[in-house]
Amino acid sequence: MDAGTSGTIGQTAKVGRYRWVVVALLFAATAINYVDRQMIGVLKPTLSAEFGWSESDFAGIVFWFQVAYAIGYLSFGKVVDALGARLGYTVAIVIWTISHMAHGFATGITSFAMARFGLGVGESGNFPAGIRAVTDWFPQKERAFAIGVFNAGANVGAIVTPLLVPLLVLWFDWRMAFFVTGLFGIIWLAVWWAVYRHPTEHPRVTPGELAYIQQDPADPVEQIGWSRLLVVKETWAYALGKFLIDPIWWFFLFWLPGYLFERYDLDLKTFGLPLAAIYLISDVGSIAGGWMSSKLIKAGRTPNFARKATMLLSALCVLPIWFVQSVDNVWIAVLVIGLATAAHQAFSANLYTLPSDVFPRGAVGSVVGIGGTVGAFGGMGMALFAGYILDATHSYEVLFAICASAYLLALLVVHVLSPRLAQARVKAA
Repeated sequence: MDAGTSGTIGQTAKVGRYRWVVVALLFAATAINYVDRQMIGVLKPTLSAEFGWSESDFAGIVFWFQVAYAIGYLSFGKVVDALGARLGYTVAIVIWTISHMAHGFATGITSFAMARFGLGVGESGNFPAGIRAVTDWFPQKERAFAIGVFNAGANVGAIVTPLLVPLLVLWFDWRMAFFVTGLFGIIWLAVWWAVYRHPTEHPRVTPGELAYIQQDPADPVEQIGWSRLLVVKETWAYALGKFLIDPIWWFFLFWLPGYLFERYDLDLKTFGLPLAAIYLISDVGSIAGGWMSSKLIKAGRTPNFARKATMLLSALCVLPIWFVQSVDNVWIAVLVIGLATAAHQAFSANLYTLPSDVFPRGAVGSVVGIGGTVGAFGGMGMALFAGYILDATHSYEVLFAICASAYLLALLVVHVLSPRLAQARVKAA
């Protein structure tokens, strides 16, 4: 046995798995993020009855969350690039937890909109910080799977919310529900601050694991300004993809509870289980989408083929939702909608890897921030459009048609702007 072979075997034996502890923390934060985010949707029937909201009133409250999310996402991309994942995440969760608990003091549309605005600013930091942490802790071939795993926390949060929140409302009231769930963020922050470090500074990371994490060719960590990124077509491949698919996820998150409540004559005690089942199915999609592209890369396919093949399959799985409003059985509707939400998560897990695939490390947070902002603009438009359509037609047909077609269009845009997922050519400062 030569020295090179012996070294390789020794290194393999010493590779640790602490990086998956980091993913577990990101998973938990994303779950909390979605509990806090989705509560307004789950409580929509209760709050609308108490405050007399129309669909457009509710859409206006969602709109201000999206405005703040757009502003915050762009800003947090730069914050994370400057401060790193540990401090960036801390700032984000402090803002969103305070704002979430402030919902418990709201008394009408204006105060709810203000609380949602603060929540949007804070929650916009979750994915820039999470993706930066994955970029720091994982080699390229594992990033999609790692992102898929922590992104699955969104579905866990979406599963927990319709099961837990109605119980809190029935036991206490809707105001106390915001205070109790706000404690989750406080607990997570204490654990994050105690556990998380950059891999080069972490005492639990073995030399073998650090070498595994850093196996990709080194890239410069130069901070790259927005002005240089906005003229790069790969930035817009990611951003326009987000513009097309993010509004669909927002629609699912904020309007599905009301849709199930009205279409299938459910109530606060009965609509939680079908909604939880939808997000349980979508959880599988989040992990499967990351696993599929990572598996293809390990089998020798290019990241370009692996990402886009997975995204194509995901886009095709969304198409049946076009006809879901004609389904009379609630559990068949759950399967159709669950397939669409699972496909969204699989598609999203691969789209999220595009910045780390094609940009230098110092630009990843900023590109993610730009994409999140553009996606939030799409969500703002979708919120207002959904409120208008539902008030005018009392039908979800047009909205489900948009959901069905968005993903194929997003994949087309990504492919046209980045046909090979080649390294982006960012001009020197």
